[in-house]
Amino acid sequence: MSSQRNGFLKESFILSVDVGTSSIRSHVYDREANIRGTCSTKVVLLYPEVGHVEMEPDMLWRGFISVVKGAVQDAGVHMRQISALGISTLRGTFTTWDRRTSVPFHNFISWQDQRAAELVKSWNTSCTMTAIRGVMKLVYSLTRQKRSLAASLIVFSTQHVTFRLVWALTHSKQARQAIEEGNCCFGTIDTWLIYKLTKGQVHATDYSNASSTGLFDTYQMCWSGFLCYLVSLPMSILPTVESTGHDFGSTDPSIFGVALPIKSVMADQQAAMFGECCFDVGDVKITMGTGTFMDINTGNEPHTSLAGLYPLVGWKIGSEVVYLAEGNAADTGTAVKWAQELDLFTDVGETSAMAASVSDSDGVCFVPSFSGLQAPLNDPKACASLMGLKPSTTKRHLVRAILESLSFRNKQLYDIMLRETSIPITKIRVDGGVSSNDFVMQLTADLFGRKVARPQHHDMSCLGAAFVAGLVVGFWRNQEELKKLQCTDRVFLPKEGASPPSRDYLQVLQTWEGALRRSMNWYNKP
Repeated sequence: MSSQRNGFLKESFILSVDVGTSSIRSHVYDREANIRGTCSTKVVLLYPEVGHVEMEPDMLWRGFISVVKGAVQDAGVHMRQISALGISTLRGTFTTWDRRTSVPFHNFISWQDQRAAELVKSWNTSCTMTAIRGVMKLVYSLTRQKRSLAASLIVFSTQHVTFRLVWALTHSKQARQAIEEGNCCFGTIDTWLIYKLTKGQVHATDYSNASSTGLFDTYQMCWSGFLCYLVSLPMSILPTVESTGHDFGSTDPSIFGVALPIKSVMADQQAAMFGECCFDVGDVKITMGTGTFMDINTGNEPHTSLAGLYPLVGWKIGSEVVYLAEGNAADTGTAVKWAQELDLFTDVGETSAMAASVSDSDGVCFVPSFSGLQAPLNDPKACASLMGLKPSTTKRHLVRAILESLSFRNKQLYDIMLRETSIPITKIRVDGGVSSNDFVMQLTADLFGRKVARPQHHDMSCLGAAFVAGLVVGFWRNQEELKKLQCTDRVFLPKEGASPPSRDYLQVLQTWEGALRRSMNWYNKP
């Protein structure tokens, strides 16, 4: 318990909440960025139909309230000692609701949801999109602007909000009626939470969340009027876009007993980037959780990619805007969990030692593509596969092949980042549950030929949102102070004498890339 002077509690803290795909976590941080109290609860995903993935809004709301109260109680402090609240949320999961009552018209539709797959396919192959791509190609030939070339290659994805929102509005009579009456609000999880916490006073999001929806023009820094017009989405339902560090209002006193000032709202991958203190151009952050998300700081310019890297707003604090380029691999933790369910091992902690106990994978290759292949291959019809099995293959060889594949995907994303951005890499930091695997981390460092640092705590999204909120209220002075608070668990150095760094693995990598090619376009085959 904090000491008191004249009846007032003098020590203050920052509270941060991260809403993820599988859990909601809350931490109370002190000035040294130590976690003083913590609380978490599971998120239950709903699968009402094949390909539909949802979250129940009331369940998310109750979970959010309970982890905030639980973390403060665990820290042994009072709510009035909380200087600011920061919120980090998963991206691309949204709902629509009644502006007057805050009651949602439907469940949250998850980023994993496939209900709009046919809609996306029909738009990608439509005459309209063919014409737009043709015009953009012509514009590029005249202007040589990379942005026009990228637009000529544009393909819609189910991961972005756009067509799932079109689907939701088509199927909800209530939502359509509310739009006509001017009473419909759209929002990702952060926007809905702010609306609920402020009792309908604030309908807003931040630039990092907005840029992750697919509805936002990262170059113009505003919602895309052209895209909304193209797919008939009413712009009246969209929230105001604010800075990442901003006064988003205060929680209604009836919720926590006091009004907590909401000072930061952030998308989870961008929050992890900030938590890792990747503030400089060329800093790279790799989050290895359910999927792998690799982000590079591209400074004050959005990166235009031709290979599938996505330009995002990292954060806007004051007048500073930082952009990121992001590549992802969808099935990282998914592959490990799948292997565990096959009884290849009992405890995930065993896998690093199992992989290291054999000198190689005995020629076995694993392709981690349960959800297709993302950049740089961009093939949604690829399948997951195990190739090169022999009578001599053991569980240990299989485990090694699976872990190797996760590092190989890292190498692919890293190479495309180097080639496309031409930005010299300054540092590489890795977080997320799978980053605790030493075998994967060491192999990643060897393949990159660069040192890779792993933080002491894996929950970087929570820390990033806390850092931004703390900067806004003066809890921390500047980014240099935040860098000094970083705690590194271990630095993985590439093996000495390997030139190129991946020499030992060159043949294995080439064989694995052959397995990748054989797995591609699988679901088109008879």
